[in-house]
Amino acid sequence: MPETTASGFLLTNPGKIDRYTGQDFNGNVTLDNWQESPFNRWGFAHINELITTATIRRDSSSQPPTGIAPVTTEHAEKWRSVDQFLESTHTDAIVVLQHGNVVMERYFGAFQSHDRHVLMSVSKSICALTMGILVGQELIDTQQSVRHYVPALKESAYGNATVRQVLDMTAAVRYSEDYLDADAEVQQQDRVAGWRPKLETDSRDTYEFLTRLQPAGDHGRSFQYCSASTDVLAWVIENVTGKRYAEVLSDELWSRLGTSDDALITTDSGGFAFANGGIACTARDMAKIGQLMLDEGKANGQTIVPSWWIKDTMRGGDPQLARGTAYQQVHPNGSYRNQWWVPGDPRGTVYAAGIHGQFIWIDPVSDTVIAKFSSCPQPVALELSQTHAEGFRQMVNILERKSAS
Repeated sequence: MPETTASGFLLTNPGKIDRYTGQDFNGNVTLDNWQESPFNRWGFAHINELITTATIRRDSSSQPPTGIAPVTTEHAEKWRSVDQFLESTHTDAIVVLQHGNVVMERYFGAFQSHDRHVLMSVSKSICALTMGILVGQELIDTQQSVRHYVPALKESAYGNATVRQVLDMTAAVRYSEDYLDADAEVQQQDRVAGWRPKLETDSRDTYEFLTRLQPAGDHGRSFQYCSASTDVLAWVIENVTGKRYAEVLSDELWSRLGTSDDALITTDSGGFAFANGGIACTARDMAKIGQLMLDEGKANGQTIVPSWWIKDTMRGGDPQLARGTAYQQVHPNGSYRNQWWVPGDPRGTVYAAGIHGQFIWIDPVSDTVIAKFSSCPQPVALELSQTHAEGFRQMVNILERKSAS
């Protein structure tokens, strides 16, 4: 059993950490450092040993994905350049699907196919799919105000925002997303969620934290990436269903998707699941989320998410709302819709992304899904975003050439 310090921080076997990091050092993974390199390579794959989690149940009758197609010799040189991309971006796992079949599956270091990896903000996109299911069931109207569904948020920044504005991150909230600033609201929320050591001045739980957030202007005028907004969506989901978010996600999405393994989601002291970043699952199962998007909400012969919701997501939002953002430095015509990134390129690309290099990249033209887990040292960086976009497009190009040959 792992030992703990007097302050409750988890101590792990240094040899076990070494196998994941590829480094020989004597160190412990704690709530203070598990998101920092090189500790994050172990921490991202063992989040349930650091933070309380709830189970997101799979369908016990589901089968593993089909076998891996070999890479032919004529394309080996091109794949070598992909290897360089994967190595330079600190990849832990990558699964590539084309036409619904696994065409590439790689694991790095000690990471294995059955290991779960934290998704970070890819979790946001999954939350929105769950929301889409409930909208399709007419339990939620996206034009309604948040306070209509969550009266406790009436006096908060979200009281006058619509569900649609929260979905598209156009709610104006006094919230800093600076992951390296200890005083930023994103770090305050991390502490409340159990992701970092808590301070006496912090909110009791995520519910209380969300009620304390204040407005920062008029809603609907510009894109503001705000992690707390996804947790507001999860609270709406809880109130309209009368269930915990993790249970709704299990019942409505995960157990119907044909996933091979249970997923996990971190929970705070009040039992609130960290919808904006706390899901952990296998790479194979994350790829199935991308396939669900390509298949217009269908999986296992049934419609899980309404096709109109998927189509609306993939069409994207208004690029004008994101003008001047770092996002549009990488994707000049980019927009954000239903918690998914829509670059606005001719191929109709859509992707989900999380800090430290978590991605679901979807290319409709080639019918390709790329699911990637990483342990990048930096949470976010413009250059890293550009490198990933270029790397994914290169992979798609190789697959298209292979299909044409």
